Amino acid sequence: MFLPTTRAELEKLKWDKPDIILVSGDTYIDSPSCGVSVIGHVLAAAGFRVGIIAQPDRQTDADIRRLGEPELFWGITAGAMDSMVANYTATKKKRRSDDLTPGGRNNRRPDRACVVYANLIRQHFKNTRPLVLGGLEASLRRIVHYDYWSDSIRRAILFDARADILIYGMAEKAVVEIAQKIKDRREIKDTRGICYINSAPGEDYLELPSFEEAARDKKSFARMFHLFYQNNDPLTAQGMFQQHGPRFLIHNPPQPALTSHELDKIHALDFERNVHPFYQAGGKVPAMDTIKFSLASHRGCFGECNFCSIGVHEGRAVISRSEESIVAEARRIAALPDFKGYILDVGGPTANMYGIDCRRQQTEGACKNKRCLYPRVCNHLKTDHGRQISLLRRLRKVTGIKKIFVASGIRYDLLLADKKYCLSYLQEIVKHHISGQIKVAPEHTVERVLQLMGKPAINDLLKFKMIFDELQAGSPARQFLTYYFIAAHPGCTEADMHDLKSFASRELKIHPQQVQIFTPTPSTYSSLMYWTKSDYATGLEIFVEKDTGGKQRQKDILVGKAGRNRPFLHSGK
Repeated sequence: MFLPTTRAELEKLKWDKPDIILVSGDTYIDSPSCGVSVIGHVLAAAGFRVGIIAQPDRQTDADIRRLGEPELFWGITAGAMDSMVANYTATKKKRRSDDLTPGGRNNRRPDRACVVYANLIRQHFKNTRPLVLGGLEASLRRIVHYDYWSDSIRRAILFDARADILIYGMAEKAVVEIAQKIKDRREIKDTRGICYINSAPGEDYLELPSFEEAARDKKSFARMFHLFYQNNDPLTAQGMFQQHGPRFLIHNPPQPALTSHELDKIHALDFERNVHPFYQAGGKVPAMDTIKFSLASHRGCFGECNFCSIGVHEGRAVISRSEESIVAEARRIAALPDFKGYILDVGGPTANMYGIDCRRQQTEGACKNKRCLYPRVCNHLKTDHGRQISLLRRLRKVTGIKKIFVASGIRYDLLLADKKYCLSYLQEIVKHHISGQIKVAPEHTVERVLQLMGKPAINDLLKFKMIFDELQAGSPARQFLTYYFIAAHPGCTEADMHDLKSFASRELKIHPQQVQIFTPTPSTYSSLMYWTKSDYATGLEIFVEKDTGGKQRQKDILVGKAGRNRPFLHSGK
């Protein structure tokens, strides 16, 4: 069922007004893959009347006033991406396309969308209901942060947006709790998983260096980030506060992670798996090509790569859905009238973390001074790919499904740590679930750069490649590994890119294609290193390429001329 986005839909439902209006930087796709849709349906399932306004016109009040004023609160999100990442490349050029906008044109999402939408609401609704920020942009910018696009330290986003509350992380539990408390006129400041502005510091909360101190001194900024990062686990985190002039940002401890059962219930909600008809008139939404016929098997990531924001937003724990839930969703997809028989992906941030867990993490919380996969896979992690093999075999039996692809990348160090199922899992994927390629992301091959990235040593990649090549030696199918690399990461020099190119040619037998220039996104360790020009772990000075031309040269060293970008197959002999 679509949530209403027009006045005519409200009248059909016989609503005078919604309880909650969600405003999004993405178009409205009613899918479990889209955050604003998930939040809307979770609230609706809890008994609240929810409307959605997607990508409102900022020049007039026509869109923002379309549903009137909500009874309880406004929910604001920039969408699935930070709006600055969505709008600009790593070299700060304006992006022309946007896969989550009708017509695929980048003409609807404003820069700093959370701030713009909050100001738009306040412009047209004086003394309105509370403004609640959520989604990735708000989550990553919830404390003082480095902003690459202005090359400066910015305040917590609540201060710039003039909003009342910020919900961080995966917000299903917190948003329902807030909605019920506002409805009942109860205090909301004790809600876990939120930030708010206060006139006094939080009692018994951990103090972070102030905005003024962090902006003035890079060592203070680094100390702030370490404290923030270490206090994100639901079982161990302390509440925090951070002074901004005469006021204080209060950062409550996180909400408990969803259980597998709770995640199953979300995916069982009545999603249309399509773009709302009101927005279809604007043209095709490119993201639908993959979203509509894909399955999310789990949330979260054990990886904690230093350049990635998943750990801060989705969490360091992996929450897997039950096989029954995923198979039931596959049956619903197979029944869609335009389904052609192909599931385009079964996975999550990484394909092969499904069904893997850490009992210690579940009872004691994530380790503060130890990572699950770096520098090597932790012994406490139960690396068992048996559940995913079982899942894929069950999915292949669903009536109407011709083929199921595993398009998400595979974490090869995690696979190698599974002595029991490593080979059988890879055989299963190669035989049934790829179309010529497996995606892997070594990101680099120089040991010093890999350490700064928080990526495994290159020996694991070579071991994985050897196993894959041996499988290929006896197969008639032309299949290969697709490698993803990053140029201009903090600590990486042009000499390192030459070493990477040499390694790729000599050991991997490829001319790399999939190369991106590092983008410093808020609230990652790599962005901390980019700003401070120092190793996040040791504090020692490192080289950081900040010149746009220098960044492009690093990429060009690896990709070479356009005519040489295609990978060539290697027999493994």
